Amino acid sequence: MEAVLVNTNQFYKWFTDLESALKSETEEKYRHYVDTLMERIQICDGILQQVDDTLDLFNELQLQHQAVATKTKTLHDACDRLLIEKQRLIEFSEALRSKLNYFDELENIATNFYSPNMNVLNENFLPLLKRLDDCISYVESNPQYAESSVYLLKFRQLQSRALGMIRSHVLAILKGASSQVQAAIGSSGGSKASVSEGVEASVIYVRFKAAASELKPVLEEIESRASRKEYTQILAECHKLYCEQRLSLVRGIVHQRISEFAKKEALPSLTRSGCAYLMQVCQLEHQLFDHFFPSSAEDVSSLAPLIDPLSTYLYDTLRPKLIHETNIDSLCELVDILKVEVLGEQLSRRSESLAGLRPTLERILADVHERLTFRARTHIRDEIANYLPLDEDLDYPAKLEKAATDELETTSDDENLVFKTWYPPLEKTLSCLSKLYRCLEPEVFTGLAQEVVEVCSISIQKASKLIAKRSSPMDGQLFLIKHLLILREKIAPFDIEFSVTHKELDFSHLLEHLRRILRGQASLFDWSRTTSLARTLSPRVLESQIDAKKELEKSLKATCEEFIMSVTKLVVDPMLSFVTKVTAVKVAMSGSQNQKVELVMAKPLKDQAFATPDKVAELVQKVTTAIHQELPMVTRKMKLYLQNSSTRTILFKPIQTNIVEAHVQVQSLLKAEYSPEEIQGMIKMPSIQDLQAQLDTLL
Repeated sequence: MEAVLVNTNQFYKWFTDLESALKSETEEKYRHYVDTLMERIQICDGILQQVDDTLDLFNELQLQHQAVATKTKTLHDACDRLLIEKQRLIEFSEALRSKLNYFDELENIATNFYSPNMNVLNENFLPLLKRLDDCISYVESNPQYAESSVYLLKFRQLQSRALGMIRSHVLAILKGASSQVQAAIGSSGGSKASVSEGVEASVIYVRFKAAASELKPVLEEIESRASRKEYTQILAECHKLYCEQRLSLVRGIVHQRISEFAKKEALPSLTRSGCAYLMQVCQLEHQLFDHFFPSSAEDVSSLAPLIDPLSTYLYDTLRPKLIHETNIDSLCELVDILKVEVLGEQLSRRSESLAGLRPTLERILADVHERLTFRARTHIRDEIANYLPLDEDLDYPAKLEKAATDELETTSDDENLVFKTWYPPLEKTLSCLSKLYRCLEPEVFTGLAQEVVEVCSISIQKASKLIAKRSSPMDGQLFLIKHLLILREKIAPFDIEFSVTHKELDFSHLLEHLRRILRGQASLFDWSRTTSLARTLSPRVLESQIDAKKELEKSLKATCEEFIMSVTKLVVDPMLSFVTKVTAVKVAMSGSQNQKVELVMAKPLKDQAFATPDKVAELVQKVTTAIHQELPMVTRKMKLYLQNSSTRTILFKPIQTNIVEAHVQVQSLLKAEYSPEEIQGMIKMPSIQDLQAQLDTLL
């Protein structure tokens, strides 16, 4: 509303009122804003207070949560520990239960094994036996447990009972099978001949295998546990029982068959047939044994109680015949049969199944070797060393001349004609060596070869001396050369050393010690001195080596040299005597101090009584005559005794050289002491070239 201002007071009042009004209007808005702010501040303070209260609650809640979490974790840890402890206790309980099970099984196993219904054929027997073995193994490996020794003893008693049941069962089954086989043999006619001819293969082996087939599972179980000592023993007993029952079945048949061979056949044929039959039986038995004991079949000793008696019967059959066998050829044939056919071929092809026979066959072979060695030594002694020659054996050179005539009449090459010209001990020596070479062991053969070559050489030398007395020394020498050359040639192929070492004890040195003791210079038991007899009582061992081949070479060389010298003297002996006398005269002239002797010796050589041209011409004529007459006879004898031209040439060459050398020496003396006219006119010495040519034509 508008006021009417009258005066200044009113104006001032109005202005004051207006100013107040304006001021109040302006302040009201702000005051209202302030109030609003204050309210909001109060609200915010309340909110902040509530937030603080809430945070405090949250903090308290967090603390409580942490406390709960800690308690929960502790609870979880405790639960885990309890679970672990529970598991450990469970495992401990199970381990304790598993260990106690082995001990707790004693009552269960004992109850079953002592049950009247329990036997080896029961289906629970083998599992119970396996469980029993496990219990024994466990108790043995844990001797620290209480009363383990008591339980082990009881377990072993049960095991012994079980193994005894197995042994009785095996024996009963084998006896039953044997009875069935024997009954089958009896029902087949009872003829031993029919059984021995082949029925045994179907009856003794096939029926026995069928009858004893129920043993196979039990025996396989035993073999699978053969690593344990108890089962090794029971397995060995089963082998023995099996072999005893098999032996009772086949012994009679084998004995009968070998006896039939012994009645009908000679020793070599008996050996061959007996070994072949025994190898057949052995192979069949090995196959049957392998059926029951497959893991033990490779062990040769398992079948020994069966094979040894059978092979021993063959040995007992052959040995008496071997002892009475005197023929070396038959003994050599036996060695060949046993060594080559039986041991070499048959056993090598079927070595596993026939290995049980090898010891007996080798024993038979050793006996044959021993008998052959004895008979060979007897043969060497009787037929070679102590050979008494007949007149026809010493009829040389007529024997050779007859052989040469027969050879011309015979168109075919007959070696017997050659052997007929040999001295019998030589032929027997070479025949003996050729037979024994592949039959005896190298060491034995070497000793026999050395002995036979030595005695043969001695026998030939004795014969040569008899021939020298009977015919002529030259025949004796050529006979000896011929036979020693043949002997040397024929023993060369033998790949051995013809030498042996002999050892002997020498007591000769003890004599001097005994003398010293008797003189008081030595003591019998003074060990402090080396001269004590007790120290020197041991004999000395002397070794001497005898080489028959070297001795043969030495004898041959000496005989050849003797022959060469005898022929040389036969032809040029006058010249050799002349040269010797001339040499003696010259030596006497150079060394004599006697004037009278010197005057006699000082005469020219041709004036000496033994060296006149006539005497020289006479000796030259004698030598020439010998070359034309005696020397051709010598070469004919050489051709008769020595068929090899190379041998004759080698032997004649030194003779030819000696003859030429004698002529050369005489010619040199003639040229020095005689005139050319005397040499050409009276002596008529042939030239060396002509002599050489003449000697060359003789061969």
